[in-house]
Amino acid sequence: MTTFTPEHAARFDELQTKLAPLWRLIGRTDPGGVVQDENTLVVLSSLTGEFGAPGIVQKVYEERFLFMTFLLRQPNLRLIYLTSQPVAPLTIDYYLHNLPDVTVSHARKRLHLLSPQDGSNASLVEKVLARPWFVRLIRDHIPNPDRAHLVPFLTTDLERELALQLGIPMYAADPRHFALGGKSGARRVFAEEELRHPPGVEDISDEAGFVAAIISLRAQHPAIGRVITKHNQGVSGEGNAVVDLRGLPPPGSPSEAAAVTERLRAMRFENANLTYDAYMGAMARQGGIVEEMIDGAEKRSPSVQMRISPLGKVEILSTHDQMLGGPSGQSYLGAIFPADPAYSRLITREAAKVGARFVREGIVGRFALDFLTVKKASDAAEPADAWDAYAIEVNLRKGGTTHPFLTLQYLTDGLYDAESGEFTTELGERRYYVASDHVESHAYRIFTPDDLLDLISLHRLTFDQTCQTGLILHMFSAVGELGRLGVTCIHGTPARARRLYDDFLALLDREAAKRVASGE
Repeated sequence: MTTFTPEHAARFDELQTKLAPLWRLIGRTDPGGVVQDENTLVVLSSLTGEFGAPGIVQKVYEERFLFMTFLLRQPNLRLIYLTSQPVAPLTIDYYLHNLPDVTVSHARKRLHLLSPQDGSNASLVEKVLARPWFVRLIRDHIPNPDRAHLVPFLTTDLERELALQLGIPMYAADPRHFALGGKSGARRVFAEEELRHPPGVEDISDEAGFVAAIISLRAQHPAIGRVITKHNQGVSGEGNAVVDLRGLPPPGSPSEAAAVTERLRAMRFENANLTYDAYMGAMARQGGIVEEMIDGAEKRSPSVQMRISPLGKVEILSTHDQMLGGPSGQSYLGAIFPADPAYSRLITREAAKVGARFVREGIVGRFALDFLTVKKASDAAEPADAWDAYAIEVNLRKGGTTHPFLTLQYLTDGLYDAESGEFTTELGERRYYVASDHVESHAYRIFTPDDLLDLISLHRLTFDQTCQTGLILHMFSAVGELGRLGVTCIHGTPARARRLYDDFLALLDREAAKRVASGE
């Protein structure tokens, strides 16, 4: 990759100035609304960084953002979608046939699927930049660079370099703000903007640093029972581990350091495939934090999604209650939309403080804040249904809640109201969903993508444009290899959305068992 010089920085800053006038033309969130001027969108859903995902997993994550094809409801939009390997025609047909307002043939003319046809484990952006001919091919599909922009899943120096080589701005945070989206940077932002967050220590890179930090935390909070360690750039809880401190010698004891070291080496990883040496190796490269694992009789893990437009406007886009799993309940599995109104206003008020800070930093694009909410004791001074909220993480990128929310928004032209905590469609109806990227079972490998589409058709689970309810599949093209797919289940009440989700999982289980029994 070309060295990022001051001249490159000046060129990138100049490119980014094109976003504001472009946004005045295309910044609406209702693709079925006013017809916009001609413009081109380049989508790059690249898992860049230390994800370490094999090529087949990268394939489905790259296809996870095919909901962006719903923007083709805008008849003057040209969409360039980049993937490592070609997307199967069946997958594209499924998305385009969910489009209201435009014919499939018209949408297809404006959709350009470009691929370097490389199934290796490198990230998509690395594959693109390694092939100058492919960068030229992308450029050749952009008729007017002044009316085009790049939308990446996340931003590193590589995504910025691609924007420079294409000569178009990037709607995402400049990589120079990368640290603010890490665990250490987020804790500093929380402290500076006065958001409540767990006691902890940041900027740790080795075992000795963790031992010293834990000893310091125990001195300040003698009753602390467990702590969580996190890689600065960990995603979906994969870089987290739990250290049990219960039963250790009292703080300040001569044997404390040795006892803490022993417990640290016995940490419980959220990613069961990790070893202690590998975990600490990543910590040396990325840095990380340790913080108290907050306990409570009832805990939830909500999140707030926001965006900052190129015009400097902060918007609260959505809230979700995250569905978590894994050894200690820290791995992201899916989300329920919207978050419980009992605390949704509380977390959006806190998130707004970070949004205002990021405007001052000059950040643009989508980002999210994760919280931990703990229900207060019934004998507290506040009402029994009051909650405490702790800011946990900042994700300075798109995430696991981006695609289900924008699927709903792009298909219904609705909006989320942060004050009421509700989403209302253009028709004035409330909508809710349950979504997951982890509908998975070894048994599901018996299915083909075609089987899945047949099943949801036969059982009338497809998204109904008239009622604006039903389910939308994603990440289903490799179900036969991974036994995994994703789904967003949309309905008019929270209970019906959950029932639709549960019914779909039960259908997959029944059908898989039936096929195994019949020897298919």
